[in-house]
Amino acid sequence: MKLFCSLALARVTLTGLLGLQLGVAGALAQGASVPLPPPRPPTLGAPAANAIEKNVAPPKVATMDAAGAVEKANAWFNSSPTLVSDFVQIGADGKRSEGKLYVLKPGRLRFEYARPATLEIIADGTSVAVRDRRLATQDVYFISQTPLKFLLKEQTDLSRDTKILGVNQDAKTTTISIEDKATFGGTSRLTLVFDAQTSALKQWTVIDPQGYETLVTLSNVDLKSRPPSDLFRINTDRFN
Repeated sequence: MKLFCSLALARVTLTGLLGLQLGVAGALAQGASVPLPPPRPPTLGAPAANAIEKNVAPPKVATMDAAGAVEKANAWFNSSPTLVSDFVQIGADGKRSEGKLYVLKPGRLRFEYARPATLEIIADGTSVAVRDRRLATQDVYFISQTPLKFLLKEQTDLSRDTKILGVNQDAKTTTISIEDKATFGGTSRLTLVFDAQTSALKQWTVIDPQGYETLVTLSNVDLKSRPPSDLFRINTDRFN
């Protein structure tokens, strides 16, 4: 029983950045009722939040209004149709994984996890596939069910696409908290962290409808290189 719970938590953690639960593609296709995973254990703690570096309180600085901060975030998202970046992910169980993120708008995305992780997450413009090589499983969802639409839309407008919960600014970062009620299983909450000077996205946290929290940090962000289209092809063949 403990092993089953650990595997279930690991799978939810790995896909927490999408706000998706696994193992429901067939049930969705048949219109069946899908049981959600158990609520997040109260003893699990909040490692993702604790993983954020704690800095000394920055000096007070003059900041733009909240609407201006959201406009700058939108401008950054809409500044390029492509994104290539390294990422580090910390899941609800505190486990760390890393890899490469590729985005080609509209709608195409790939999280390529470095080994020993066996996961791949691919969006082809219509669907999102979560593929686990070790378990030989692949679950497919509609793009509209994921809270990462801000990375995938050709033109992002956070105020239109989501509910803005709050904007906080200091000398180093601008943090925008949003709520997305269109994700699978209920409402997801996201915290987006931008560089205060360049408005570039540095980090986001997703709290999925079950309360599981996943932190993703970007580095070496490249908005000029165009990733090859075949990276975003969902493989429907059986596992070898």
